[in-house]
Amino acid sequence: MELVVAVYELSEQYPKSELYGLTSQTRRSAVSIPSNIAEGRRRGSKKEYCQFLIIAYGSGSELETQIEIAKRLPFSKGLQFDKVTKPLDEVMRMLNRIISSLRS
Repeated sequence: MELVVAVYELSEQYPKSELYGLTSQTRRSAVSIPSNIAEGRRRGSKKEYCQFLIIAYGSGSELETQIEIAKRLPFSKGLQFDKVTKPLDEVMRMLNRIISSLRS
């Protein structure tokens, strides 16, 4: 959840011309991570939970890519990406560990 808040705070600083582009995509990817974790947890089976964690991991990968794109664009000068990249890295490592443990 903290990652989602950080993404919203960062993307709020994107130009208004990106509202329906990068801002929207970045926010959707971020929200998708905890949403899929929650849905998978409530599904009831280990297999379904793992599948939803994999989807959450994929959303995290999308978010990583979108952040890298934003970093390369002219408007990104001075934005504090560390507030997103550090928690995102932590979330991705946690998801990877949980998925690995559920598969074994």
